[in-house]
Amino acid sequence: MSRGRDRDRDRGSATVWAALVATVLGAVFGGVLLLGQAVVARHRAAVAADLAALAAAATWTHGPEAACAAARRVAGAQSAAVTVCTVQGEVAEVAARPATGPFAPTISARAGPPVTPSGRPLTEPGFSYEALRQAGPRTGGG
Repeated sequence: MSRGRDRDRDRGSATVWAALVATVLGAVFGGVLLLGQAVVARHRAAVAADLAALAAAATWTHGPEAACAAARRVAGAQSAAVTVCTVQGEVAEVAARPATGPFAPTISARAGPPVTPSGRPLTEPGFSYEALRQAGPRTGGG
């Protein structure tokens, strides 16, 4: 008779375990979705900042206001907002963040003319690609 009572006490325990497992899996899945949204927001902000910095650097000759306006237009086309825009000479620095979404990381980007390993701009008079080739590849100090 005690066997029947033990079986009656165990009735429904599989339902409790199934509900517990479903809850844990739902929480894990929700966490993965949030992490994915954060990564996508970061990448969108980085792309917007990169493109906006390139737009500002390409229009630096029209003045800092026009360059930053171009950066804002490009960032807006990427559904992002420019938070910081500075143009010094040919170099533009821009920070952007996504305009929508639960996550709003701010990412900075810098664009300007390419430079040689010595730091001289490639557009500087007297520059030659042969001298750059002879200098060899740059290696990190360790």
